[in-house]
Amino acid sequence: MADTAYQNLNVAPLRATISWAAVWAGVFTFVAIWSVFGTLGMAIFASAANPNAPQPISGMNVGMGIWAIVLTIIAMWVAGRVTGHLAGASNRTEGLTHGLVMFGLSVVATLIITSLGGMTLSGGAGVNGSVHSSYILSVFADLGWIGFLSLFLGWLAAMGGATTGLSSLKQHPAQPNDAENLRHIRPAA
Repeated sequence: MADTAYQNLNVAPLRATISWAAVWAGVFTFVAIWSVFGTLGMAIFASAANPNAPQPISGMNVGMGIWAIVLTIIAMWVAGRVTGHLAGASNRTEGLTHGLVMFGLSVVATLIITSLGGMTLSGGAGVNGSVHSSYILSVFADLGWIGFLSLFLGWLAAMGGATTGLSSLKQHPAQPNDAENLRHIRPAA
């Protein structure tokens, strides 16, 4: 009878496919960065505005829009890196998934914070729906395009940041690689 070598692989325990702690850490990182530097941009552009002008200068809208786009890209990139690093994902697909989930939760959190802030500033009354001016409609049109660009580029930045966060990971010492788990076993008889 010929000796036959068998491989006995120790399989690591299954873990959840999404690390919610990493996702929440990325969301809080995004909200913190976006809040601090968004307030800075608002202060810069508001102090540069002329209070005697009948309507804000359209260049101010463009400046705020560019600021929002760049800020969203940077904040999502950093938050994605935090998420990818803390997730401990083993491949690029898991990193992309974590970045996408972090992006979605960040958008929802930002919408909730913005709507609560708007209600607080308006005293809970909201905006009068009967007011229709061409200026208000143009502002909403600009916000729509700026919002779309911010979200689209932020989405890409979040997933890119999450995958680059993976490249800086080293294998955890408590999880030996598969080559160390390989043992050859010969039958007793």
